[in-house]
Order: sequence, then structure tokens, then C-alpha cells
Amino acid sequence: MTINSPFKQLLFCCITLFIALSFACGGGADSGTGKGKAQDRLRKADKGNAYYGGIIRVNEDEHFRSLYPLNISEVVGHRIVNQVYEGLLKLDQKDLTLQPCLAESWEANEDATIYTFNLRKDARFHDNACFPDGKGRAVTAQDFAYSFKKLCTPAGDNKGFSFVVDRIKGARAHYDGKSTDIPGISVIGDHTLRIELNEPFGIFPYILAMPFCAVFPKEAIEKYGVDMRANMVGTGPFKQKTVKDGKVVALSRNDQYWAKDKDGNSLPYLDGVRVSFIKDQMSSLLELKQGNLDFIYRLPLQAADEITDRDGNLLGEYKEAGYQYQDLISMTIQYYGFLNNGKLFNNKKLRQAFCYAVDRDRLVDLVLKGSGVPGHFGMVPPAFANYEHKKVEGYKFDPDKARKLLAEAGHPEGKGLDEITLQINSGGTRNEQVAEAVQKMLNENLNVKVRIQKMPWPQHTESLETGKVDFWRLGWVADYPDPENFLNYLWSKHLPAGPKDPAYINALRFNNAEFDKTFEQALRTVDEAERNALYLKADQIALEEAPFLPLFYDKDERLLNGKLRNFPQNPMEYRLFTDVYFVP
Repeated sequence: MTINSPFKQLLFCCITLFIALSFACGGGADSGTGKGKAQDRLRKADKGNAYYGGIIRVNEDEHFRSLYPLNISEVVGHRIVNQVYEGLLKLDQKDLTLQPCLAESWEANEDATIYTFNLRKDARFHDNACFPDGKGRAVTAQDFAYSFKKLCTPAGDNKGFSFVVDRIKGARAHYDGKSTDIPGISVIGDHTLRIELNEPFGIFPYILAMPFCAVFPKEAIEKYGVDMRANMVGTGPFKQKTVKDGKVVALSRNDQYWAKDKDGNSLPYLDGVRVSFIKDQMSSLLELKQGNLDFIYRLPLQAADEITDRDGNLLGEYKEAGYQYQDLISMTIQYYGFLNNGKLFNNKKLRQAFCYAVDRDRLVDLVLKGSGVPGHFGMVPPAFANYEHKKVEGYKFDPDKARKLLAEAGHPEGKGLDEITLQINSGGTRNEQVAEAVQKMLNENLNVKVRIQKMPWPQHTESLETGKVDFWRLGWVADYPDPENFLNYLWSKHLPAGPKDPAYINALRFNNAEFDKTFEQALRTVDEAERNALYLKADQIALEEAPFLPLFYDKDERLLNGKLRNFPQNPMEYRLFTDVYFVP
């Protein structure tokens, strides 16, 4: 721009100052599009190639339900608390293998019923007002024993008890109020913890990497109580700064974090994490392009063909701006659930008719623009290397068979069926577009009328968990990388006592003795190959009963700031920002 007058010179200086101040207040790294000056403040680590500084800005298209480790039942909460809370073990962000965390090492006996964990001696809880002097203290084995005991105690905000209460010796008796002790949890000095199981359970270490098994201080429970929902006191690389429901969660660097990188530099590198809650994916994309976000998870369907081709090559402005693109098949299934013991969908043939009436190939190609895998298999996604998912025979599109089954269900050409409500959660246009496509398919192929009802996420999950809705949308994302995590969702052991009592796991209220027998045999099998063969058998048994309508398995896509480093993708979208950094 040519400056040819004193007024224009003054105007130009004012604009420059305004831009500089705007980015200084933002405190984050720029978007990789050449905008902003925040990267100038990055500081090179003493050793290696990493840089310190910057705030990674993340968006979630749903609000969190809770940030209390025992009450985490959805992915948004998972992804936030993973930065703040830690447990004995964690997963490697690259390949999802188990790694030491607050336990420096661990060992199991021969039949995998007794686990001994040796704890770190340099881990501390974050500074917080819950402590007498406001200063965090050292973590001990007693803290883990306290946290596990809370996990095995009935409470309205305890959603994780089912993962351990029938595993750990004596936990069920404690949960049922028959004992005040849990003999399966033993403290052996300040830095050694022993956990004894009732029977072999080879994947138990994966359970310990979940937020449910994170450690938290007794002092925080005593100070905040139910307000632990939005008051996080953990040991992780980031600590809570600000929590404003529906608006922002801001985390700051934990300067006393115990971990170091391979070169001996203190972690984390980032100054902080900022999570926003923009529901519309096109708006998220715009925020990324304007430098207000550092990556987006899943591309907006209406812009997908402008961002990459079907081979994953960046196009146009996205290629020129130097963005990074990542994609893979995820450990996620998207499906519509049936209330199996309800007045409508207790009819197996009606459920099967719905399953055959949906053209999943068309759904993935035209609606999802290829960002998914048609749900032709079972409950377990085709993302596990040692699980032969192709052996499971699922539902292919067959409208003639669908109509025949509908007639056998007592509703030829849809007669006798009132308009059926499909409940979906609000947030993100993909859910709505998929629902509209399925609505049309069921009407065209079965003459069934479906009404789509949107509800906010907390109300949506509450209504399906308490059996108030017959037909609903849900996705199941792996909590840990084993097929058991998906099949567990169908286990009748998770059925509540009453029809309206909350069912946090088996919300389908599916009950099948043959499935249970096969699944339980798999749980007791330590050998992975033998266990997976039993999983396959259980998967097929359940699928033939059509307890849910499989839609597709997600193909996760991420568009990242070109200056973001050390942030690999994995099939669980398991995120740890511990060693993520920006380059200038």
C-alpha cells in the first residue's frame, strides 16, 4: 500500500497498533495463515527442537456434561479432563499403547488378578483453595485408595462404577452397602498400591487409563462437593483457570508438572488450552481460517469437497495456507438406538425392518461426502487391527426384505404405526442431515412417518438413559482400545432394577442370555486372539437381534494449524496436549 498523506500515515499506524494489541491480548499461536504476531513470543527449548509458549485453541460442538472424573459420560468431558487429571496409567497418543503415568511401573501376577503399582514420588496436586495454604501437596497411594473407594460408592454423579465394581475384590459388597472396606484395594506404604480382582480380566489396565480412575484429593471433595462438576483439582500438565458453562474452558500451564521430554525439558510446552463451544461446523472452519482456532475436528460437510479431494489432498486456499490434514477410520460407531423393552420396539422384526430399510452406502457417499464407513458390520468398528470385523454379517440395504419383515411385524406398508419420534441431540449440522436422510429412507421404503426432535445434549442423554424415548441418535466412542468397550454396551448386567431407572451403559435395555454367556467367557480370557474370537461371536449374536440400527463408523478428519507440532491422530481421538508445541 502506498502512503501519500499525513492522515493516511496516522491511520495506518493506528490500524497496525490495533492489530498488534489484539493478538497480544489473545495470547495464542496464529492459525498458519500468516496472521498474527503471537508466534514471535515463542521461546526455544534449551535442548531439542521444541518451543515454549502459545495457547492452543480448541472447539467442541457440544457442551460438557461434567468435569468431575467419576461423572464423565461423553467425549467432550473426556477430552478436557485428560489435560487436568491423571491416573495410574495413560495411553500413548500415537498408537494407544499403555504407558506409565502416576505409576512409574506396574506388574501383574500370572493369571492377571493381582496388579501392583509403584507410584511416582514427584507428582503433586495443583495449587487450589481446597488446601489449607492454597498449595498443592504430594500424591500418595492413599489418594488413589480414596478415589477408587469413591468410584465404588453409589452416588448420582458416579457414572463409572460399572467398569470396576464387579471386578475389584470386595467392591460390589461395598457398593451395595454390605461392607465399609474394599479388600481388593491395598495401600502398601505411601507409594505402592495393590489391586486384586475377583477373576482374570486381561484388559483391566486399559480401564485404569480412563478418567473414572483418575486421582483427586479428598480436600477437593470436602470443599466443592457436587460442584466438583466445574472445579477441577488434578495433577496433570494443565490446571483450571476459567470454566464458564457453554462459553469457554480455559486451562493454564502447570509449572510444577512432573514430566520432562526426552531431552530433559520440562513439560508442557504450551502456556495453556482454551476450549470454545461453537455448535456450527462452518463457523468453526471460519474461526480456524481467521486464526481464532488451531484445529478443527471433522470437516463441515458442505465445505468438505472444497477442502480436500477424496484422496485426502488439500485443495485451493487450504493447500496454499499450509494447513495440515489428518484422517483415519476411528473407533466410533454412529447408530440409532431402539428401546428394546418399550411398547414399540420390543418387536424384533420391526427393528430388523428398520435396519434393512436404510441405504448406508448412499448415506456415507452423498450425505457424509465419504467421511465414514458404511455400518455393514457389528457394534465393533473396523478400526481394531486384530479384530476380523468382516466375519460379522451385518445389515445390507434390502427394501424388499425390510417390507416383508414390517408386514410380519404386524404393520404391512406401515399400517397401524403412528408417527415415530427420532430424538437427536442439537449441535452440529451432521446429525440433522443424517437424520433427514434416514427419515426419508424409512418413509420411502417402509411408508413409516418419522418426526425429528432435537434436544440439548444433557437432556437428550438423560431421557434415553431413563427410558423416556423409543428411538434416538447416539454415537459410541472407545474409552479404551479394546472391542470389549463396545460390546459391554449390550451386556444385560448393566440393566437397572426398574424400567425407568437410569441405564448409563445399556441404554438400549438389551437382554440376551446367549450374548451374555459368550461375552462373559471372553472377559475371562487372557489370550487376545481367543478373546477376539469370542468377541466376534458375541457381536454376531447381538446383531441378529437388531437391538440398534447401525449407521456408519466415523472417518475422523482434522484440519490443523500449519505450525502445530507433535499432535498425532489416533482412532479414539484421544488427546493429550502435554508435549504439543508451535513453531515460529
